[in-house]
Amino acid sequence: MNHMKTSRQSVVLELLRKQDIYTQEELTAALATQGYFVTQATVSRDIRELGLVKERTRKGLKYAAPDDAVANTSPFARVLRDGLVSVDYAANMLVLHTLSGMAMAAAAALDEMNLPDILGTVAGDDTIICVVRSNAAAKKLAETLV
Repeated sequence: MNHMKTSRQSVVLELLRKQDIYTQEELTAALATQGYFVTQATVSRDIRELGLVKERTRKGLKYAAPDDAVANTSPFARVLRDGLVSVDYAANMLVLHTLSGMAMAAAAALDEMNLPDILGTVAGDDTIICVVRSNAAAKKLAETLV
């Protein structure tokens, strides 16, 4: 993940904590007020990558950060997200690639998050091997972490 994308996605989460945003157009406009001039396609991709959900309010459905899986506001999730380059899986194992020198910090963050499906992690300089409880859980985690 590049720095601009990580920064923009952090701003998206901050905006959602501060105000109700109901549409992609409103989110695009709110990002513009923060200096992020992006297309609707970029906003759509950010929504998907952040796992944003729709939450019911009196005025309708607004965007919100998910409460489960990898909580985007956790300081541990931030370390993981900021260092993560790619995620793949095979059977019940994840292979996470990070920026050079970030694997140990990202693995420690994963361990501290106490995700129930992760049995353990092993980190090198830029690669983490993560043993997961089941093949299905590995697939789900890979999709969540990307």
